[in-house]
Amino acid sequence: MGRARLAELHGVATSYDPAPGRTVQVPEDTVVAVLAALGVDASTPRSVREALDRHDGRRRDRLLPPCVVVRPGKAPRLSLPEGTALRVCPEDGAPHPRGRAAAGALRADGLLTELAALPPGAHTLLAEAPDGRRATAPLIVAPDRMPLSPVRSHGFLVQLYSLLSARSWGMGDLGDLADLAAWSGRALGAGFVQINPLHAAVPGTPAAPTDPSPYRPSSRRFPDPVHLRIEDVPEYAHLRGRARERADQLLEAAAALRTAVLREGALIDRDAVWALKQEALELVRTVPLGPGRRAAYCDFLAERGQALEDHALWCALAETHGPEWRAWPDGLADPRSAGTARARAEHLDRTDFHCWLAWLTDTQLAAAQRAAREAGMGIGLVHDLAVGVHPSGADAWALQDVFASGMSIGAPPDAFNSRGQDWGLPPWRPDALAATGYAPYRDLLSGLLRHAGALRIDHVMGLFRLWWVPEGREPAEGCYVRYDAEAMLGVLALEAHRAGAVVIGEDLGTVEPGVREELERRGVLGTSVMWFERNYNGAGAARPLAPEEWRADCLATVTTHDLPSTAARLTGDHVELRHRLGLLSRPLAEERAADAVEVAEWLGLLGRLGLLPEGPGDEEAAVKAVHRFLLRTPAKMVGVWLPDAVGDRRPQNLPGTWDQYPNWRLPIADAEGRPMSLEELVASPRLRALMGEVALLGACDPAA
Repeated sequence: MGRARLAELHGVATSYDPAPGRTVQVPEDTVVAVLAALGVDASTPRSVREALDRHDGRRRDRLLPPCVVVRPGKAPRLSLPEGTALRVCPEDGAPHPRGRAAAGALRADGLLTELAALPPGAHTLLAEAPDGRRATAPLIVAPDRMPLSPVRSHGFLVQLYSLLSARSWGMGDLGDLADLAAWSGRALGAGFVQINPLHAAVPGTPAAPTDPSPYRPSSRRFPDPVHLRIEDVPEYAHLRGRARERADQLLEAAAALRTAVLREGALIDRDAVWALKQEALELVRTVPLGPGRRAAYCDFLAERGQALEDHALWCALAETHGPEWRAWPDGLADPRSAGTARARAEHLDRTDFHCWLAWLTDTQLAAAQRAAREAGMGIGLVHDLAVGVHPSGADAWALQDVFASGMSIGAPPDAFNSRGQDWGLPPWRPDALAATGYAPYRDLLSGLLRHAGALRIDHVMGLFRLWWVPEGREPAEGCYVRYDAEAMLGVLALEAHRAGAVVIGEDLGTVEPGVREELERRGVLGTSVMWFERNYNGAGAARPLAPEEWRADCLATVTTHDLPSTAARLTGDHVELRHRLGLLSRPLAEERAADAVEVAEWLGLLGRLGLLPEGPGDEEAAVKAVHRFLLRTPAKMVGVWLPDAVGDRRPQNLPGTWDQYPNWRLPIADAEGRPMSLEELVASPRLRALMGEVALLGACDPAA
C-alpha cells in the first residue's frame, strides 16, 4: 500500500483500463523503475517509508507549490497560513495595481479575481508567512481558451520533403513551401498549408544515415537547415571567383539529384541533399553580412539565447565526436561541465556557423508565412510538433534535467498492436517541468509559433498522460505517468494567445475519458479522419457517421501521412501492399473482403447523400465525393492530403515497417506512380477539378 500511495503522489499509475470492465495491473518492477526516474527510491519498504516522510515534510513546510497556474474560471490550488502576504512580480517588470494582497483576504474567488486580473504571462508569485517563511513560485496566467480562426477554411496537408519543384535540391524546401502557399491561397482560396515537423534531425554518419522520420528529431526547438532554399540567402548572389564556380558546380549536382528523384525513380536522399547544401552554405558564409543583416542576426542571437547556443554547440560537437553524446570524451556529456565550457571556446567558429544556419532557416520560415498571409490565407502555415525527441539528440543533451533517464514513451497493447509500442523517445519529467515554471515547454512552443498560424500537436493526449516504458522492458510492461494538464494546457494557451495561433490536437487512437471534452472546452481542435468516424455506441457493427453528426471543432481529413492514400483505400491497393510486405494479421482473402465491406459502406452513404452523382466505378469521382462529404460536415478546418489530389497511391509512411518500405523518402506521384514536380502539380487537371469543388463548397454553410 505504501508504494501505491507513493506512486499516486507522483502521478504514476499502478494499473490501467485497456477496455471497459477490464483492468491490468502494472508490474511492481515497472513502478519502482519509473519512480526512480523521477528521483524517488521505492526499491524497499524502508525506502518507501522514507520517501513518503520526505514528501509529507516538504508539503508541510512549503508555502507555495512548484508552479501556480491560473485562468478565468479556475482558482489556483493554494493553501496558505492566515495572514500570509502575497506579491506578484510581473513578467515585464512593471508594477501592477493588483500585485499585492494578504492571503487572508484572498481565498477562493477573491484570490482568483486578483491573480486573474494580471495580464497573461509567466510571472513570479512571492509569499511571506507571519512566521517569517518566504517562498517564490512561477505564476502562469493563461487565457481560458486557444485562439480560433474566425472563418471556416480549407487547405492542403503535405510532407514538405516530398514537394520538389524545378529549383529544389533533391527534396522540397522552404522556397517550395512559400510557392505552394502563395499559389493555393491566391488561386484556390485556401486558408492554410499543414506540413510535417521541420525539426532538426540527428545528423547521419557514413555507418548510419540520417533517420528520415520527422517524428524522431534531434531538436524540436530549432528547424533543420536542410530545408533552406540556398539561392534565396541574400549573400549567395555575391559569391565571386572560385566560390561562384564551385557554387555553380553544386547547383549542377543538385539538379542531378532532383532529376534522379523526379525522372529516374530514385528515393529522396536527405544526406546527399545536405552534403551539397552544407558545402554551398560554407561558401556563402565567406560573404560578409551587411550592417542591417548583421544587426538582425545579433537580435536573433540575443532573442534565442542559451537555447540556441546549446543547440549550435551540440551540432559542432556532433561533427567532431559523432551524434551519440553519451560517448563523448572529457565530460562533454554534461552541457554545464568545465570540459564543455572549454569546448565552447574551442568550437566558437563552428558554433557560430550553426547559429547562423538557424537564423537563415528562421528568416525563410518567416518569408513562407508572410507569403501565405499575403496570398489571403487566414491561417497560413500549420506547423507540427512531434511528441518527443531522439535520446541522442541536441535537446536530450541540453535539457537532461527535464527528461526522464532510462525511460521511453510509447503506447500500451491495444486492438491494433497486441505488444504495445515503444517509440524510443525520452519523456518530460513532470516534476522537473513544474520546478522550472514550464520554461523548456514554453520555449519550445514560442519557437514553433514564431512563424505559424496554427500548430498541430502530435499525440495531444500526452498533455494529460504518457505511457512510460523502462529501458530493457517490453512495451506492455510500461505504465502511465500523469502530467498536470491544467498547467500544460495553460502554457499552450498562453503561447498560442501571444502568437494568435490556432491549436490542433492529434487525438486519434486510445483517448482517456474526458480528454476530448476538456480539449474542446479549451479551444483545441481535434483531428477527425473520415475512415475512423463511426458510431461505436450502438449494438452491432459501427456505422459511418453522417456528416451532421461530426464535431465542429476539428480538422477534418480523409487520410493522413500514416494512412493509405484515398485512391489506395478505395481500390484496395493498400491491402495488397501490406500483403506483399507480410504485414497482414489475417489471410489475404479475409482482409480484402473486410476492406471491401468498409469501402462499400462509405460509398453507399455517399450515394444516398447525392455526393456521388457519377456513380460507382469511377475512382477520381469517388475521391471528389469523399471530399464533398467532408465539406458537408461542420468541421472548422477541412484538409486535403495533397497526394490525394493527383491520385497518388503510395503512403508516405507505413507503420510497422523500417527498411521494408521507403518511409519518408517518396516524392508526390500521380496515379501511375510517376513523380510530379510542384509545377506539374499546380497544372494538374485532376488537382484543379478537385480543388475547384473544394474551394466552391468550402465557402458554403454545411447545413445547406
